[in-house]
Amino acid sequence: MGKSKRPPRGTRKRDVPLTEAGIYAAALRLIDADGVEALTMRKLATALDANPMSLYHHVPNKEALLRGVARMAGAQFRTVALEDAPWQERIRLLATDFRTLAHRHPRLIAYSFSHQPDFIQHEDPFLVALTAILGAAGVPLPEIPETIALVCSVVTGVLTAELNGALHQWASIEPPAVPTADDSGSERPGPDEDRVFRLVLDTLVTGLESRLTADRDGQAGRR
Repeated sequence: MGKSKRPPRGTRKRDVPLTEAGIYAAALRLIDADGVEALTMRKLATALDANPMSLYHHVPNKEALLRGVARMAGAQFRTVALEDAPWQERIRLLATDFRTLAHRHPRLIAYSFSHQPDFIQHEDPFLVALTAILGAAGVPLPEIPETIALVCSVVTGVLTAELNGALHQWASIEPPAVPTADDSGSERPGPDEDRVFRLVLDTLVTGLESRLTADRDGQAGRR
């Protein structure tokens, strides 16, 4: 008897049924390896050893797929709760932990920051923690939403620049008034992205402190 032909890859019956979680996890692995642009439903089906058309029973299109993958990645966010620490320390830690997540899946996160304005949802652990920190800092309740918008814009903005290489490029530029070498003749060291991120957080925290102090002074003056 002749050997039976093996069905083409992607059309064989799977031993394990497809699930949304399994599809998102496989898509995330492909994105981490090759980027969002390289992901196609056919490549994803091949990675899952499934018929491409079967994916559409779970996700209607690539946009929906990417939203699901982004939610899965966002659910990985973890931060240390420091309720008794000063709010300045807590906000630095929160942003640093968010940066850790961004570097875990840089290609997906960079895409999400640029193409998915709703990447951060109101129930996300990051936003829940940030709301609590701003309340502890003394931000008036009506001003918390706009302050959240400010913090998210700053943090996601600098992370986007870091992930796409722009931050490194900008930090490498030598201002005309600054010499390229010190008195000993040694070259200026390259940009330290960790230090730049800490500088951004220091600037953000200082700005919030100044705003809160001004608000308290203004309230005291009106009494």
